[in-house]
Amino acid sequence: MCRDTKIEDTLPIYSLDEISKHNSKTDRWIAIDGLVYDVTQWSRRHPGGEKLLANHAGEDATDAWVAFHDNKEKVQKYLKSLQIGEVRQEDQKESELDRDWRELRRKSEEMNLFDRSVPFFLVYGGQIFFFELLGWLTLYYFGTGWIPYIVSALFLVTAQQQAGWLQHDFGHLAVFRSLRWNHIAHIFLMNYFKGVSSEWWNYRHYQHHAKPNIVRKDPDVRLEMVHMIGKTIPVEWGKKKKGYLPYQHQHKYFYFILPPLLLPIYFNFEVPFFLLKRKLWMEACITVTFFIRWEIMFSSFLGYGGALLYYLFVRFLESHWFVWTTQMNHIPMEVDHEKHRDWVPMQLAATCNVDSSLFNDWFTGHLNFQIEHHLFPTMPRHNYIKIQPLVKSLCKKHGLNYESKPLLKAFQDIVGSLKKSGELWYEAYNL
Repeated sequence: MCRDTKIEDTLPIYSLDEISKHNSKTDRWIAIDGLVYDVTQWSRRHPGGEKLLANHAGEDATDAWVAFHDNKEKVQKYLKSLQIGEVRQEDQKESELDRDWRELRRKSEEMNLFDRSVPFFLVYGGQIFFFELLGWLTLYYFGTGWIPYIVSALFLVTAQQQAGWLQHDFGHLAVFRSLRWNHIAHIFLMNYFKGVSSEWWNYRHYQHHAKPNIVRKDPDVRLEMVHMIGKTIPVEWGKKKKGYLPYQHQHKYFYFILPPLLLPIYFNFEVPFFLLKRKLWMEACITVTFFIRWEIMFSSFLGYGGALLYYLFVRFLESHWFVWTTQMNHIPMEVDHEKHRDWVPMQLAATCNVDSSLFNDWFTGHLNFQIEHHLFPTMPRHNYIKIQPLVKSLCKKHGLNYESKPLLKAFQDIVGSLKKSGELWYEAYNL
């Protein structure tokens, strides 16, 4: 980061201990590259959401800031007005891991691994419309018998899930150089093509990336109403005699709750609630256009009510694909309270990979490279395989666990980890 030494000469010096005390809703400081910023007011206007800055308040957020911002020079203009001091020199010492990680980040930029391949994303975008067209044509030519009905649904599920993977790329600003065009494409795919809120996705997903599998900071691990995950929370809840369900059996009822119901039931309630609560009327209107489009496409075959039921059926099938694929990288990993780890150890504790193959890469939207994706969230996914050997070398040098497994083993580990967590809760509950 380029510093204005004239300004710094007049600013106070703070220790990391002093900075750590400024972590409340009305008093938020963060440190970036040796400089201290008061983000209390700015956090409410932060594009990534207030929670994202709140979760880093009182910390050195240098590596997270670098990971999330490709347009650093532009962002620095906003930061300059928030600068209130400098981190004490003794507290700016880098560990060997920090130095190696930051060197790897610099090397990835020198290798042009943040450059986007337009043909790659054109092909992935084209398949979405191709599969949706096949879904519609199946009913148009073959009618609504149960075989065309199922075949059409499978085509539509594929279109919707692959659109889900592609919107993920736009959401991480990994397709276009232009921030604006990434946002426009993200809104088109999420709101118009999938009937979900892009703002809601940003709110949840960036929190997840900043603090993966950290209780009360990652919204994706707030599952206590139906599931206990990890080793710590089940024991804490069990000792307090807390719980809503017989978690010792959660590995059995998992099949009937999260995979089939997350998208068609839970998300269809959470998203409208989010839009209404925040009064995002424009987003709500764009989202409604998805349902209008769906009714126009399928009501002539199935009637208005039938088209709505068909939508829920497609979401039911898609939900299985989505849940098994997104949870295989995180649920079997460490889930715990905040430990204030540095960027690399924090991400590796919470993520694992699935072995690469043409099918696995396509089926998971390249999220089988979850470790690389979490370390480099704005890197285009077609470059994960290029950076992977360097990440493995870094992990080997510093004794960090780099876990990669076959796809089916990853699915099995979800159930296995739920079984272990449920047993921990049951044992603690009955002490």
